[in-house]
Amino acid sequence: MKENRERSNHTTTAAVYGLGFIGAAVYYISTAATFWIGVLGFLKAVVWPVFVVYGVLDYLGM
Repeated sequence: MKENRERSNHTTTAAVYGLGFIGAAVYYISTAATFWIGVLGFLKAVVWPVFVVYGVLDYLGM
C-alpha cells in the first residue's frame, strides 16, 4: 500500500514539473527577441524550480 502512495506522489510531482516546464518554455521563447535568447529561455525553462525556490527563500530572508 505504501508503494502505491509513493508512486502516486512522484507522478503528481512529475506532472506539475512537466506543465511548469511547458508553460515556462512557451513564455520564455515567445518573449525572445533573437534565436539565442530563445535558446537561453529554453534552458531557463528546464531549471525554473531553482528560480522559484531562490525567490521564496529570498522573500523569507533565509
